Amino acid sequence: MSDTLADEIAAVETKVVGKSGQISLGKSYAGKTFRLERFKDGRLVLTAVVLVPETQLWALAEPHRSRIERGLVWAAETRPQETNVNTLLRRRTKGAGRGRVRHS
Repeated sequence: MSDTLADEIAAVETKVVGKSGQISLGKSYAGKTFRLERFKDGRLVLTAVVLVPETQLWALAEPHRSRIERGLVWAAETRPQETNVNTLLRRRTKGAGRGRVRHS
């Protein structure tokens, strides 16, 4: 085994496949989704994955991804403050017809 691969291994365990064809990975993995890779030499590799619904894929593509990331950074760095609804409404009526164009 190469030194790099050995450095990445966190634990090695031996598991026995039960009569039903299942193995137990432990409660910490309960409910998680995995990709199973079956190699010709008999190796099996399980990789934890997260599935993204097609309707949300847009958030991972540019320019949306960068905009979302900037927004999260701004939110983390900006202290929340109370909003005066009347001031917002006045600004909205003054600037009606102006402002940024939103693209979906």
